Amino acid sequence: MTSSIASVHIVGGGLAGSEAAWQLAQAGVPVVLHEMRPTRGTEAHLTENLAELVCSNSFRSDDAQNNAVGLLHEEMRRAGSLIMRAADAHKLPAGGALAVDRHGFSAAVQETLLAHPLVTLERAEVAGLPPEAWDSVIVATGPLTSPALAEALAKLTGEESLAFFDAIAPIVHHESIDLSIAWKQSRYDKGGPGGDGADYLNCPMDKPQYEAFVEALLAGDKTEFKEWEANTPYFNGCQPIEVIAKSGPQTLRFGPMKPVGLRDPRTGTRPWAVVQLRQDNALGTLWNIVGFQTKLKHGEQTRIFRTIPGLEKAEFARLGGLHRNTFLNSPRLLDATLRLKAMPRLRFAGQITGCEGYVESAAVGLMTGRFAAAERLGRTQAPPPPTTAMGALLGHITGGADATTFQPMNVNFGLFPPIDGPSKGKDRKQAMSARALRDFDQWLAPAPLAAE
Repeated sequence: MTSSIASVHIVGGGLAGSEAAWQLAQAGVPVVLHEMRPTRGTEAHLTENLAELVCSNSFRSDDAQNNAVGLLHEEMRRAGSLIMRAADAHKLPAGGALAVDRHGFSAAVQETLLAHPLVTLERAEVAGLPPEAWDSVIVATGPLTSPALAEALAKLTGEESLAFFDAIAPIVHHESIDLSIAWKQSRYDKGGPGGDGADYLNCPMDKPQYEAFVEALLAGDKTEFKEWEANTPYFNGCQPIEVIAKSGPQTLRFGPMKPVGLRDPRTGTRPWAVVQLRQDNALGTLWNIVGFQTKLKHGEQTRIFRTIPGLEKAEFARLGGLHRNTFLNSPRLLDATLRLKAMPRLRFAGQITGCEGYVESAAVGLMTGRFAAAERLGRTQAPPPPTTAMGALLGHITGGADATTFQPMNVNFGLFPPIDGPSKGKDRKQAMSARALRDFDQWLAPAPLAAE
């Protein structure tokens, strides 16, 4: 299919770039999607597939009434999101969360995009700034932006990109888990999309086992930082487990190893601490250790994690890892429609903007695709209202946050404007969610033609 409309170029085929491409193509705007893998790999990706999931297979809560990320899911579904369509089609049991078969999910996104007549995929690195002939570009290179492009952006903006470390959790073969010790249960027996209330495998620890485990974590041999990485901060949502443990001996019991809402069926009591595993693929053969992002060296991971009851003979499909993430100081550099103020032909999408999480990254890609499509078609497209999940996230990125202390942020109700009525609790969240969906539906209404 040919089109008289000039193409929009998208640099980066992750979740944000894939979603932006879909939104543009569905609006009738041709897209050239540039993905550097496999020509150039990254420290975290394992395949050349579009929309590859790296550090987790969870899209987190799917509760649109009581949780901001669940609300974001629903807004994206209403906006025709390809990422949410693929996630819903490949969901796995995960309690109240939306977890997906990572391979089926990625394959579905890639196949759908490549089947669209207005999408062209080019496998090559865009080194440095995109060519001047590309008058509309979406940069969705994610936290693993190639060094050449990152350096060019730093020179263009006069800003040093901030950076943090993101750690990857290990994945275990199900057949190697001792099911006479580990049991299936979701916290408080809560069910969710694709689940039945018993969606996690739980490995219990008593107090001496827990204390020995924490001691081993702290003493374990860890990845050394390069000199230029030494002062790079972690993002709080993906702190390595040993970094969490270092902040206090009981910290893990109130974080990823909390035992609340769980009872060991062998004893009928709540363990001192629990290590949870979540299904990672549709076959149920792979399970990831929840919250166990780590910078331990591989040999140390195998040794220490096999001290967890039920994982004494664990075989690992993937061990944990660590990679450096970069993001823009977006409140200072981007306008309300995610254009770079210093070069407006460039828009940015995904984690490079300073949002955090798969869903947030894809949502920013969705908005950027719609902004770019409206521009190409001579239409106006205002940002979504700040009362919506997308609008609240966008507002934080593009000006709501303090540029001097800007750090990556997940969507949360604290980003939303206040609402009259309930002041706290579920009633307040539900009122904010209802308002968000009403306002979001109005935002989705067709945009008027731009004035001549």
